[in-house]
Amino acid sequence: MLKEAMLYTGGEKCKCNVCAHKCLIAEGNVGVCGTRKNIGGKLHTLIYGSVSSVHADPVEKKPLYHFHPGSFVLSLGTVSCNFRCKHCQNWSISAFKPGEVPTTEMTPEEVISQARATHCEGIAFTYNEPTIWFEFTYDTFKAAKRSGLYTVYVTNGYMSEDALNEISPFLDAANVDVKAFSEDFYRKICNAKLRPVLDTCERMHEKGIHLEITYLIIPKYNDSDEELRAFARWLVALNEETPVHFSRFYPAHLLTEVPPTPVSTLERAASIAKEEGLKFVYLGNVPGHEYENTYCPDCGELLVKRTGYYVKLRIKKPICSKCSRKINIKF
Repeated sequence: MLKEAMLYTGGEKCKCNVCAHKCLIAEGNVGVCGTRKNIGGKLHTLIYGSVSSVHADPVEKKPLYHFHPGSFVLSLGTVSCNFRCKHCQNWSISAFKPGEVPTTEMTPEEVISQARATHCEGIAFTYNEPTIWFEFTYDTFKAAKRSGLYTVYVTNGYMSEDALNEISPFLDAANVDVKAFSEDFYRKICNAKLRPVLDTCERMHEKGIHLEITYLIIPKYNDSDEELRAFARWLVALNEETPVHFSRFYPAHLLTEVPPTPVSTLERAASIAKEEGLKFVYLGNVPGHEYENTYCPDCGELLVKRTGYYVKLRIKKPICSKCSRKINIKF
């Protein structure tokens, strides 16, 4: 659906200010994401309300382990992306442009109604980068907050400071995908930069948005001890209580020759993160592993038991049931 964009400077070359690419877009052209077009000196989104995917998911699937555990969230995606990740798990929607993937048109009000009908407690924009359909996510989140629903971004973190400032009053939680801790990786594998992602994480923390981090470990690409340790040190300096999810890679898209991540590599990453001082470390795509569970960092008490997306809560408030330590979980 065509609609005038937010956060741009108009003219012969429109400057988009939604993400860190800051595209200059000439008349009749689109930016890096392929979804924002200069029409007559005004920037328009081509995908307002264009939904490629919609599901009622456990919030743990985002993954968010410390935010409304055990709840369901209505999850929506559109088409395209502002990254070009060679290992994208959702390439069937992210690698295509508007018109190349079937979509259904929805209004923010229809999204809220569907969330209610499917007994979801919140709305999440996920599957592909939510920032590229910023206008629709913004309008939907405003409606969601009026309706008492929580709001979530699952994002690559490449949004601009202006975009985050605009949406932060209506954004409750985010999982940011830090794809590596190397500018070289971001340039070669994602066609992007690392620093803007870290800036977004830091700004989210400052604004009090609940933050969790996913780090997909790809063998021989971003799994060295040095890189994992540098990542962990950065996150400890930001907030040692931030949950981090080291996720297992499976061959996908343009990295089909790379084998799945050994579980031992994930366990090594978890050990490094804990050595550096991170309090809540999880492993993803390894169902049944002990690192799916939440333990008290002080006394080791099991607080949340997880098996895949099945969740058994052993606490009802963010306090350890054994030693009374405050736990960074929002119920």
